[in-house]
Amino acid sequence: MKQYQLFASTPKAMEDILADELKQLGAEDVHAKLAGVSFQGDLEMAYRACLWSRTANRILLPLSSFEVTSKEDLYEAVKKINWFDHFKPDDTFAVSFSSKNSEVINNSHFGSLVVKDAIVDQMRAKFHKRPDIDTNRPNIRVNVYLNAENAQLSLDLSGESLHRRNYRAANVTAPIKENLAAAMLLRCEWPEIAKQGGSLIDPMCGSGTLLLEAAMIAADYAPGILRDYFGFIGWKQHDKECWQKLLAEAEQRKLEGIEKMPVIAGFDQSRRTVATAITHVENAGFQNKIHVERRDILDAKPADSWQTGLLICNPPYGERLGDDEQVAQLYLQFGEVLKTSFKHWQASLIISNPEMGFRLGIRSKKPITLFNGPLECKLLRLDIEEKSFFVPKAKSQQERIAQITQSESIQTDEEHQAEMFANRLKKNLKKMAKWAKREQINCYRLYDADLPEYAVAVDLYQGEQLWVNVQEYEPPKTIDPHKANQRLAGVLAEIPRVLNIDKSQVFLKIRRKQKNTNQYEKQDNKNHFHTIEENGCKFLINFEDYLDTGLFLDHRPIRLIIQQQAKDKNFLNLFAYTGTASIHAAIGGANSTTTIDMSNTYLEWAKNNFDLNNMAGNHNIIRADCQEWLEQQAKQTEKTQYELIFLDPPTFSNSKRMEDHFDIQRDYIDLINNALALLTDDGTLYFSTNFKRFKLDTLLFPKATIEDISLSTVPEDFSRNPKIHYCWKIQQK
Repeated sequence: MKQYQLFASTPKAMEDILADELKQLGAEDVHAKLAGVSFQGDLEMAYRACLWSRTANRILLPLSSFEVTSKEDLYEAVKKINWFDHFKPDDTFAVSFSSKNSEVINNSHFGSLVVKDAIVDQMRAKFHKRPDIDTNRPNIRVNVYLNAENAQLSLDLSGESLHRRNYRAANVTAPIKENLAAAMLLRCEWPEIAKQGGSLIDPMCGSGTLLLEAAMIAADYAPGILRDYFGFIGWKQHDKECWQKLLAEAEQRKLEGIEKMPVIAGFDQSRRTVATAITHVENAGFQNKIHVERRDILDAKPADSWQTGLLICNPPYGERLGDDEQVAQLYLQFGEVLKTSFKHWQASLIISNPEMGFRLGIRSKKPITLFNGPLECKLLRLDIEEKSFFVPKAKSQQERIAQITQSESIQTDEEHQAEMFANRLKKNLKKMAKWAKREQINCYRLYDADLPEYAVAVDLYQGEQLWVNVQEYEPPKTIDPHKANQRLAGVLAEIPRVLNIDKSQVFLKIRRKQKNTNQYEKQDNKNHFHTIEENGCKFLINFEDYLDTGLFLDHRPIRLIIQQQAKDKNFLNLFAYTGTASIHAAIGGANSTTTIDMSNTYLEWAKNNFDLNNMAGNHNIIRADCQEWLEQQAKQTEKTQYELIFLDPPTFSNSKRMEDHFDIQRDYIDLINNALALLTDDGTLYFSTNFKRFKLDTLLFPKATIEDISLSTVPEDFSRNPKIHYCWKIQQK
């Protein structure tokens, strides 16, 4: 049979797993590359990869490589291919386009339009008929990847990502994709454990992804056998006989393998997710082969008759449970469960914060890096043996702060540095105090890592007295922790002296990079609130219990804009946090305000802010997933319309109340489109994000006028950091 050069894509850090898998399937000339593997094989090999690969995303058949220095180069190169060799003019097709480091075409939507036009124009010239676009299930899907000036055009034989096995209910998403789950299992040597009759337990099974992938591996069950759509099905060169032969072989292997399965069991504390997992088990044909029951993680243990084997899970983290201390406590308790109930087992966990793995009190093998979507995670592998046990001695953030604030002295070389910090603080105060008085601003940023040795932010809050909120940007691992503590102690010593206040009026937070959580993690439970004013509005501020105080100072200008434009308008505030923008709209004379957030804590805070301002009238506070609420409202036949909308989502969130994680760069398109559906024809939508690498593609919103107003909404006290947020004014055309 004819040999093809093929390419299989996969998430980063899984390339070598996929390469081994393809070799086992019979591929030749296999080479791992970034986010994929190149290989050779005939058409049967390509089909076998689509059917049997557990870790690939897509199987691509390259048709052409060419240089692109202009959009005309791209158009002409695509048009040179005889597309009638691949599909008919009355078929459908779709184009997937991505580019990297290209100075010519860096917009994926524009690139896909150029490719589409070239194909359509060729077909229309030959047959006087143009093929239609179908982005869901086209007859063929064309894939173009442009790296600098080098383009590769391929047919996507998979059609849609191979991680979709077709056992999952349409409305259910999982915390991890199926091919990541399979990679975890392969890294933990589950195939060998299963062959020896070892059991598998997932004590936090959720919707059952790890259970199903483990069962498919143990049962020699082709991961693609349940799918009814692949990209090659509508391809003119598709070999139906070859494909049917492979399906029949896979079906026979599945029937034989299911009868030899070891014990596979999953527990979860949620009745809802247990029901979902059972549905997925039935969809995959594993009923009576996989045991799922409702059980708390701390009650997890194997039955006496189950052979020792592998415990594997994707533990909840961050906002899915609560604050850091609560998560740390869970890991400590789970470690005790492993030590007492799973001796002589192997265990594996994928986590985003390696420090939490330390709390288990069991030494792990070298962690393996994997990526859960955009998040870099570590796969921990543990042998549950007494020789690996230890007592973790981790300190909480509160303990570190207490240690710093109680420091008796700083070393001589740090005293000079602290004096430099004090001088910069005085200089900034002289300038900013005049500005704040002139603009009647009570709360502002005084210092923002002006000196690299003192990477802190210092914010002043003037209420019944002056308070100072200090946020330390977490020092890099290359900095000696003792030296970092000394410098921070110097900061806390100089601030009261320079500002002439008591040290009890200074509050410290450690701001770590938020990789996997909502930005509103709880730090303490003191429940001390103070009142400040901003442009005629009163707000409750908390300096101790949360990483943020309840008022984002960099949004001061956009809140004022909302206040000035709100008169007689209906205002919608999405991802509202403590409702500060709603207060400004109400003070500005809004006809109504609707404040939506998922957190009961922050909505209660918002309600208290309304009460503080003695607000009466049509002010609605709704607890909901903003993404889901917007989608539902946009579908309504008779929609509630708003003249003014503020949309300020977090960069990332995987709240325990959400079915899937939220990613601003991925999800902003639907958010904005659904918000526009609720915007009146003459209304204004303000969209803001603090994701520094965010890119907004204006071409995706042809019915809207979009104006970047970022610079005008960054206040003077944040001018050192103009990328503190981005903001756009969006209106209907």
